[in-house]
Amino acid sequence: MLSTTSSETADSSASLVAEVAESENAERQGDNTEPQSRRRVVFVAGSGRSGTSTLAGILRELGLYVPQPEVVPDETNPRGFAEPQWLVDFHDELLKRSNVQVSDARPRAWFEAGRPTAREGVRQRATEWLSEQFAEKDELVLKDPRLAWFLGLWRVAAIRAGATPCFATMLRPPTEVVGSKQKYYNGRLSNAHGTAAWVNMMLHTERATRGSDRVFLRYHDLLDDWTTSLVRTGDALEIERVQSASADGMRRVHNFVDPSLRRVRLTWDDVDVPDRLRELADATWVGLSTLAEPDGDSEEAYAGLDELRDAYTRYYEEAEAVANSSLIAARRAAVAPRPTEPTDPAADDAAPNAGRLARLVDRIPHDQRAKIPPSVRRGARRMLSHRED
Repeated sequence: MLSTTSSETADSSASLVAEVAESENAERQGDNTEPQSRRRVVFVAGSGRSGTSTLAGILRELGLYVPQPEVVPDETNPRGFAEPQWLVDFHDELLKRSNVQVSDARPRAWFEAGRPTAREGVRQRATEWLSEQFAEKDELVLKDPRLAWFLGLWRVAAIRAGATPCFATMLRPPTEVVGSKQKYYNGRLSNAHGTAAWVNMMLHTERATRGSDRVFLRYHDLLDDWTTSLVRTGDALEIERVQSASADGMRRVHNFVDPSLRRVRLTWDDVDVPDRLRELADATWVGLSTLAEPDGDSEEAYAGLDELRDAYTRYYEEAEAVANSSLIAARRAAVAPRPTEPTDPAADDAAPNAGRLARLVDRIPHDQRAKIPPSVRRGARRMLSHRED
């Protein structure tokens, strides 16, 4: 059975709740570390292409430390990502271990991503790296689109490092997120997949950050009036370098923020998805946007978002069950041998040579063969084949 069962989905939700409870307990007890009140780490969360780079870049301009080296800017983000390269590599490693995609629509993916982070060795690596960064400054900003999968891990790591963890989640309409990802990152990402992944990530990000100092910001609000958004962020998260920003720092931010960064403006007229998925995405956007309003972060809002998370899980289970035949066919196609195609006489004549070459290659230890770039190996095969002709 390839579909996610109800018990598996329940495990995913239970795992998320347990992870939040564990980190809250660590925060109450200080995880055997006396908190140093000046130490603060701002985790910028949210889906990729939601404005997370803009917010992290603003905080960097005001003096918060982005661990070095940073990911190099490119044409998709010419003003820079404000992402520590170590953090990106670490998250990539954990995602590969978990068999989870950055844009993963499966509710169960949260359970899978949590498996490696339960290991003490992984927690120690995160804590040690984070602790080292405070040698530079006492206020850090960490951002990576993969971060949402590991918020519990980093919350515990911050507490162990004697720092206060706080979270700033960027909100952008799902149609614009999906359109921007397709334009700049992955044109093969379907509208339905991208939209479902956005719903899954954002609803679980909201749940995982409850109980911590947090703020939700709409991307268009940040671009239209960054000063208001910045003051609100500094006050909500008690970021000293924001609250006491100098005139020079504000000028740097003014030069950094570019309203034209919102280059993709799409509506549901431009993004074709199933009606039920559109309803869930719309409701998720409205529910999360409520948290961006004054006094909107409330128990009433939590109840509505919890219902949406349950509704999305049921929807995904139904879709997965209906599509199970397609999943089985895809798996069979991936492992089935390909049909033999007719070959020309020259290829037939080359068969004995290929056998001799294979025996020669087999004498080379596997670990040594793996170090040879594929292009070099292909060239060597061609050369040896010609020599044996």
